[in-house]
Amino acid sequence: MSIYLNKDSKVIVQGITGGEGSKHTALMLKAGTDVVGGVNARKAGTTVTHEKPGTGEVELPVFGSVAEAIEKEGANVSVAFVPPKFTKDAMIEAIDAEIPLLVVITEGVPVGDAAEAWAYAKSKGNKTRIIGPNCPGIITPGEALAGITPANITGKGPIGLVSKSGTLTYQMMFELNDFGFSTAIGIGGDPVIGTTHIDALEAFENDPETTAIVMIGEIGGDAE
Repeated sequence: MSIYLNKDSKVIVQGITGGEGSKHTALMLKAGTDVVGGVNARKAGTTVTHEKPGTGEVELPVFGSVAEAIEKEGANVSVAFVPPKFTKDAMIEAIDAEIPLLVVITEGVPVGDAAEAWAYAKSKGNKTRIIGPNCPGIITPGEALAGITPANITGKGPIGLVSKSGTLTYQMMFELNDFGFSTAIGIGGDPVIGTTHIDALEAFENDPETTAIVMIGEIGGDAE
């Protein structure tokens, strides 16, 4: 089992044509993620080419909006690789489209922008779960990756991991790779984030195949 992300998740990348978006799209595909396209309003109607294991080269469509990606590809997860000054708009676009899961990787998002986007999601009924910003994302080993976590450092197993520190997420996955993980989530180190330790702990508690949990805070914080 897993939480929030699994092999059936259909992932899009907001910012798929940028340097970081392109690089990590390739790595997400390599990890087995079903990436179905991306979003860049200025390049809507074009495609990007990537290698997909077992398939060879695939042409991924670039859509003008998250709503269009949902309508045409059934996307239910978006990963945002968008520069900080545009991140709030990208988040609001995804929230308006009611995508179920939005993973915001971007570092350096102004706290006011993150707070506005979080409040906007709440005003819309919290139909979009936000992970991040400033986070490595979420991985269900052997099934799907939405973010930048290295997919080759651990396998599937019974441990759930939720961490505020990105690097300690990777370290813990490596240290416990003999056991394996159901899902590992880096929730992000910013003052205002979407999914909290408590949200993730509750979801892991309700997952019958997660039998142990590792929770990691961050130096200087008190969230743990």
